[in-house]
Amino acid sequence: MSNFRAQIRAASSLIKHVKQRMRSTGVPILSQTRSFTTTEGHRPAIVHKRSLDILHDPWFNKGTAFSMTERDRMDLRGLLPPNVMSSNQQIERFMLDLKRLEVQARDGPSDPNALAKWRILNRLHDRNETMYYKVLIANIEEYAPIVYTPTVGLVCQNYSGLFRRPRGMYFSAEDRGEMMSMVYNWPADQVDMIVVTDGSRILGLGDLGVQGIGIAIGKLDLYVAAAGINPQRVLPVMIDVGTNNEKLLKDPLYLGLQRHRLDGDEYIDVINEFMEAVFTRWPHVIVQFEDFQSKWAFKLLQRYRTTYRMFNDDVQGTAGVAIAGLLGAVRAQGRPMIDFPKQKIVVAGAGSAGIGVLNAARKTMARMLGNNETAYDSASSQFWVVDAKGLITDERENIDADAKPFARKIKEIHRQGLTEGASLAEVVKQVKPDVLLGLSAVGGLFSKEVLEALKGSTSTRPAIFAMSNPTKNAECTPEEAFSIVGDNIIFASGSPFKDVDLGNGHIGHCNQGNNMYLFPGIGLGTLLSGSRIISDGMLQAAAECLAAYMTEEEVLKGVIYPSISSIRDITKEVAAAVIKEAIEEDLAEGYREMDARELRKLTQEEILEYVTNNMWSPEYPTLVYKHD
Repeated sequence: MSNFRAQIRAASSLIKHVKQRMRSTGVPILSQTRSFTTTEGHRPAIVHKRSLDILHDPWFNKGTAFSMTERDRMDLRGLLPPNVMSSNQQIERFMLDLKRLEVQARDGPSDPNALAKWRILNRLHDRNETMYYKVLIANIEEYAPIVYTPTVGLVCQNYSGLFRRPRGMYFSAEDRGEMMSMVYNWPADQVDMIVVTDGSRILGLGDLGVQGIGIAIGKLDLYVAAAGINPQRVLPVMIDVGTNNEKLLKDPLYLGLQRHRLDGDEYIDVINEFMEAVFTRWPHVIVQFEDFQSKWAFKLLQRYRTTYRMFNDDVQGTAGVAIAGLLGAVRAQGRPMIDFPKQKIVVAGAGSAGIGVLNAARKTMARMLGNNETAYDSASSQFWVVDAKGLITDERENIDADAKPFARKIKEIHRQGLTEGASLAEVVKQVKPDVLLGLSAVGGLFSKEVLEALKGSTSTRPAIFAMSNPTKNAECTPEEAFSIVGDNIIFASGSPFKDVDLGNGHIGHCNQGNNMYLFPGIGLGTLLSGSRIISDGMLQAAAECLAAYMTEEEVLKGVIYPSISSIRDITKEVAAAVIKEAIEEDLAEGYREMDARELRKLTQEEILEYVTNNMWSPEYPTLVYKHD
C-alpha cells in the first residue's frame, strides 16, 4: 500500500511539473488539460431498444445511415435497404423532395407553400431528429421563417387539424393537484430548457388556446439550432386553462378544454403548481414564458424571476432586440451609442412587448445618464406612447399601472400642440421623432398619413421599427416606408421582408429584429453559467453584445441586425456576454465539471471556447445496446 501511495505522489508531482512548464512556456493550459465537450456529442449513446423500436424513435433513428455493424448490434439487418448512406446523402435526398414543392412565396405566412414546407419538415422531425436539425442548421435563413415566425402563426391557427404526433407536455386546469406526479411522465431525466405558453396571445393572433403549443415547439427548435441545446433535453409545454376564443369553444374538432379561461387566484394556482412541479423534478431547468397575454405577462415575470431561472421573451427578449436595434440606429446616424438618451421615440403599442421595450430603453438611457432618479426622469421624457385610445397622458382615466411612468404631463403636451388621446399621425407630426417604433400588432398602422408626418423628423436618418408579428400584423412594409419617407431611413421589422431596390444600384436594407438573435444566447449563457436567476444585467449584456456585433461599415449602410445565417456565431457571442455578466454579478454557480471558481478564472477567449464546446451539433452518435 505504501508503494501505491508513493506512485500516486510521484504522479501528482509530475502533473504539477508539467503544468508549471506549460505556464512558463506560454502554452495555454485550457486547451491542453481541460475538455469542455458534452458527453452526448462525443461519446457512444447507450440505448435500451433495438429492431423496429429504434427505427421508430426519432431521438436515435439514423434511417439508412446505420452502419452494418450497428445494424447487427441493433437487430436491424434486413429492416433497411442494403446501401448505407452518409448523412449528407440523406439530406440530399430529403432536399430534392422538398424542392419539388417550393414555389416562390406569394404572400408570406398566408402562402400555402409555407405550410406545406412545415408539414414536410415536421414529418422529418417525427422520424429523425438529428437529420432534422442538420437540415435546419444548414438552411437556417431559409427555414427559420418556416419553423418560427411567420409560418408558426399559421401552424398554431390550424394546429388541431395538423396534430399527428404528441410533442411536449400538456398541463390543464383539470390536472390541478396532479402536476407533481405528471412531470415524471416525461421520459428525460434531465431537462435544460422549457418553453411554456398558455396560448392566450399567440404572436398578434390572439387567443388560440391549446393550439399555442406550436409556438413553444418552434422556439425550442431554434434553441437547438441556434444555441446547440441538446434536443433530448428540451420540453415544450402548454398550460391549458381554457380559451375565450368563441370559435374554438364551438369547434367540435378543437383539442383543448372547451371552457372559458380561468382567471384571478384560480389561474395563479395553476401556474404556481406547474412551476413547483417542474423545478422539483429538474431544479436547474430554465423556463421561458412565451405569448402570455399582457394582463399576466408582467405579473408572472415579477412573481417568479427572483425565485426561479426564468424569463419572458415577449417582455425581455423583444426589449433586448429592440434596444440593440435602437443603439444600431444611433450608430447609423454616425453618432456614438452614448447619444442614445437624446433620441425622441414615438412608441405605438402599450401591451407587454411595448411596455417591456419602454422599460428596457429607459433603463439603458438612465444608465448612460448616471443611473439616478434624475436620469430616469430625463429618460422618461424621451418617449411618447400611443395605444388604441391615442396618446397616453396623466389625464387618462384608469391608466394601466405599467404604462403610467410613460404618461406625458398634460401641460407639457399642450405646449407641443397635443392633447390626451391624440392620434399617432398627430403625435408624429408634432414631435418630429428620431424613431417610430411599432409594437401594436395592428397591420398597416403606419399609414401614408403617419409616414408622411415622419418626413418632418429632425433626424438626418429617421428609423422605422415595424416590429409586430406575423407579417400581416407589421405596421408597414419596407416598400411603403422607403417610398414615402425616403431612401435614407433605417428600417427594421419583426417578420422577414426582402430588401428594397431603390434604383441606381442602391438597396434599402430591411433588418429583421428577430428575438431569435437573443433568446437562444440568453438561455445558453444562463445554462452554462449556472446563474441562479436571469438578471437585468445579463439581459442588458446580451442586448449590448448584439448591438456591437455589426461593423461600422455595415451600420452606416443601414444594416443594424446581422444575417440569420450567422446565428450560431451570434448566439455564441451573446452567451459568452451573459456568462461574463453573471460572473461579475456573482450569480454564476458553474455547470457540470466547471465550478464557479474555475469559471471566474476564464479569459474572454476561454469563455468563448467553453461555450463553443458545449453546443450540441447534429451528428449521429455511435449506439450501444444495453438490456434494460
